[in-house]
Amino acid sequence: MKITIARRQLRLMAAAVAALALGLTGAGSSPAATSAAADCPTAELFATSNTAVITDPADPRLHTHLTRFDHEVRGIIRAHGSTPVTSKLLQGVFWSGDLKQATYERSREFDINRVSRDGLNHMAGVIAKMYHQESVLTFRCLPRTSPETDALEIEAPGVSASRLHDELVADPVARDKLGGGSVTVDGRLILIAPLADLPLAREFAAKLGVDWQKAQVHYGDREFVS
Repeated sequence: MKITIARRQLRLMAAAVAALALGLTGAGSSPAATSAAADCPTAELFATSNTAVITDPADPRLHTHLTRFDHEVRGIIRAHGSTPVTSKLLQGVFWSGDLKQATYERSREFDINRVSRDGLNHMAGVIAKMYHQESVLTFRCLPRTSPETDALEIEAPGVSASRLHDELVADPVARDKLGGGSVTVDGRLILIAPLADLPLAREFAAKLGVDWQKAQVHYGDREFVS
């Protein structure tokens, strides 16, 4: 995810990426595979070592596997007493209000166990400063009914980065409010959105061709840590 741009976009929401029938008002009538925490790690951390704004989808920097970065961040996680689980390589597509065009970013999502809220926040701050990022996105998986739950994470197969780009550019509301999203190398969408923007996230995901019967939704607390 273009962490720096996404953060600016999300600030606009609350001056602030879904599935049918999440049990929320107006969410629909056919449930997707929802989850509070059963198949979700304690926390997720989205980060990159990139500091450039990339607007060309053919830019060679988008083909890096961030292997060294992966090893270094895993070391940081262990050094803070937590357990790194899996790490997914992502291709992010985000809308830049300043540039008035889509930007791209290669990043990684780290699944983490045995981490507290404060520990995750501190860890993300260390990574942000070490790799000169404006912010690092974290997501803690929580029960939907938790008072700390303020966001949801939608994961669904069958989405390409090019499709994400085209739909984002074509949808001024989604690009301004959601900011964008990421796709794994095997074509799995990852979209994090505030609960308040569930209808918009659901509509945008539908435009991406998401099969709601195969989508998974996790609830939790998302934070941009600088």
